[in-house]
Amino acid sequence: MNQYVAFLGSINVGGNRLMMEDLRNALKYEDFEDVETVIASGNVLFRHDERPTPGLSQKIAFILKEEFDINSVVVVRSRDEVLAAIAENPFHGENDDKFVHVHWLEHQPTAEQFDDLITSFVGTTGTGRGGERLAAGTGALHIDFGQGVADSKLTAPFIERKLGTRGTARNLRSLKRIADKMDSSDG
Repeated sequence: MNQYVAFLGSINVGGNRLMMEDLRNALKYEDFEDVETVIASGNVLFRHDERPTPGLSQKIAFILKEEFDINSVVVVRSRDEVLAAIAENPFHGENDDKFVHVHWLEHQPTAEQFDDLITSFVGTTGTGRGGERLAAGTGALHIDFGQGVADSKLTAPFIERKLGTRGTARNLRSLKRIADKMDSSDG
């Protein structure tokens, strides 16, 4: 069995309350093994028979909707995919890892959609009003939030509207900790 991580969006915020023990039990019932929540709610390590990660994302999203009436974005990645996203992030090493994020996306936007988002937010200066920088990625948007996320005007609804897909973000510090917890022998 391969090990994966599921990144769940908007869990335990905005009314989407979910006990992690209930989530783990629901996943175990549906043939997920070694289910473990990590760092904070919304990050779930598990083992499953090898399957394309989009199919696993859909399976978990279905479980969340059917069992808990939560319509959440779910993005599943293997350890190699997490490490590739960290390596691909052009802002990695340029700012503190807590400010540099991978905004995982349900679907890959077109180059035109990425260009529209980036141009709409940062204009010709290359940085947003809060010092944010953006770059297109593989199944992800890479973001350097400059000096902090809290004061940024870059919102998930804006990103979703421009890219035509939902997503959920994690900072590089969290992603590195998650990757370290995953088995290096799995793909």
